[in-house]
Amino acid sequence: QAIADSLRMPLEEFEDQYTRKIGARRSLKEFSNGDCVFFDNETRKCEVYTSRPNQCKTWPFWNSNLRTPDDWERTCEECPGSGTGKLYQIDEIEERRNTVKI
Repeated sequence: QAIADSLRMPLEEFEDQYTRKIGARRSLKEFSNGDCVFFDNETRKCEVYTSRPNQCKTWPFWNSNLRTPDDWERTCEECPGSGTGKLYQIDEIEERRNTVKI
């Protein structure tokens, strides 16, 4: 809803245009290379950053990325921003990790 509001679109129109159904949930559509439909490849920034969903807010602190040191290393290889920038304390990481289970 937050993204639809930021785009000034009715929720149903937003869902039809920008999401796909996966089981009982909805997920943002992606380009064929895996980039989110709201990722601007030219500027390397999210076009809806201030209204991004929890899944994005909690990246890269997902269980799938933190399970093992090798998983974290792979994450940093796939996303060069991971492992750089602000240093998070373990309690912040765990809070984000427990928000979304991926």
